[in-house]
Amino acid sequence: MTQIGKPPCDDAMVHAGALADTACPPASRRWVLVATILASGMAFVDGTMVNVALPTIRRELQATPADAQWVVESYALFLAALLLVGGSLGDRYGRRRIFLVGVAVFGAASLACAAVPTVGWLIAARAVQGVGAALLMPGSLALISAAFPEAERGRAIGTWSGFSGITAAVGPVLGGFLVDRYSWSWAFLINLPLALAVVVISWRHVPESRERSRRGPVDLPGAIWATVALGGGVFALMEAPAHGWTSPRVLAGAALGLFAAVAFVLVERRSTAPMLPFALFRSRNFSGANLLTLLLYAALGGGLFYFPLNLIELQGYSATAAGAALVPFVAIMFMLSGWAGRLVDRFGPRRPLIVGPAIAACGFALFALPGRGGSYWGTFFPAVVVLGIGMTITVAPLTTTVMNAVAQDLAGLASGVNNAVSRTAALLAIALFGVVMAAARDDFLAGFRWVMGISAGLAVLSALSAGLLIEHRGPRPREAGTAAGSRSRG
Repeated sequence: MTQIGKPPCDDAMVHAGALADTACPPASRRWVLVATILASGMAFVDGTMVNVALPTIRRELQATPADAQWVVESYALFLAALLLVGGSLGDRYGRRRIFLVGVAVFGAASLACAAVPTVGWLIAARAVQGVGAALLMPGSLALISAAFPEAERGRAIGTWSGFSGITAAVGPVLGGFLVDRYSWSWAFLINLPLALAVVVISWRHVPESRERSRRGPVDLPGAIWATVALGGGVFALMEAPAHGWTSPRVLAGAALGLFAAVAFVLVERRSTAPMLPFALFRSRNFSGANLLTLLLYAALGGGLFYFPLNLIELQGYSATAAGAALVPFVAIMFMLSGWAGRLVDRFGPRRPLIVGPAIAACGFALFALPGRGGSYWGTFFPAVVVLGIGMTITVAPLTTTVMNAVAQDLAGLASGVNNAVSRTAALLAIALFGVVMAAARDDFLAGFRWVMGISAGLAVLSALSAGLLIEHRGPRPREAGTAAGSRSRG
């Protein structure tokens, strides 16, 4: 599931500091921008459209609630586990090359999603989509950073981020329209012309770039253990409601996930080029920012997974109306992002990172109040607005805190780690909230209220983590980062 509220640039800011192999002419720069906007927009739109299409998919493919969760989780699992590896592959073997492989894989998997005969095949195709997204998304901003000179880079990234925000708003509405008027398959088929356009543009106009100083092997063992650890844990959480916590399959999944998590830590500690350098977490601000991310994006990802389901299955909204319900959220973030970005300069990171999640907690609590029926404007609209304001106050200071906690040469890696944390948080939250919904048995409204109450509690905990760990005025980036960087290299 695409993380609504996560800064779009975080998805691509993995190792984005190298220069292109050759100078990039102005005409090519424009094509780089077009290709990366189309590719990242394709991934963002697909994620938001699937949530709206899920009730129809479940009905037509006769899927169980767990099956419907796996349609989302299989994609999120491979994206979260392989995102950092995708950035490393681009650094070493060419960003355009890995970017194009990701686009091709994503496009082919989208065609497979549209043509599947059963929900099992759809889950498998969505997993392949996640692999494609993990390869293409880190390359988007990396290609922009390599193609544009420093004086023009900020404007280019701003343009890319702005269009990404627009796609986040358009995606659910477009998906709902396609589901209502045609078929859920079109939520995937719409990716094909976009993927083809990106491939043609990139092949003809986008120059290759790579990190010439990058040495050492790609951390594939770490990626494998991370995937198994997340997969085992998610499998246990999602299968427990149907089979019981003492079921052999649930215990086996939990044991496998725990074993793989321990193996991942051991592999990363011994690796010469780990995808997750633990030395980064010696920075208090970096650790605090990532703990806040884990808690708040668990609330956001898990809570907003069930919101469209509530609107369609309980409130009787059409898929189009359900898709439009979160447009005010995205609009608030888009319009106020510049103002929010100045909060750190005025107040430092700590205060906005306490206030923002606290307001978001109020928004989640408001989602739990409406019952059945009633106008959108008097039921869910206030919750959407309050949540949007809270996340707007949080996102820019959070990103700034992460980037300022390390040296400039580690900024891409730090941002990639933070984005992987947010993806992992949503992945685990959807599985965990599935247990909560199952405990409510057939009372969807009661389960939804519990989910939103837990989300509000997670947001409060994220505010507390900022108060306890984030420094009022963080250390200068060069000093903080140099320390972390020397430790990670040593």
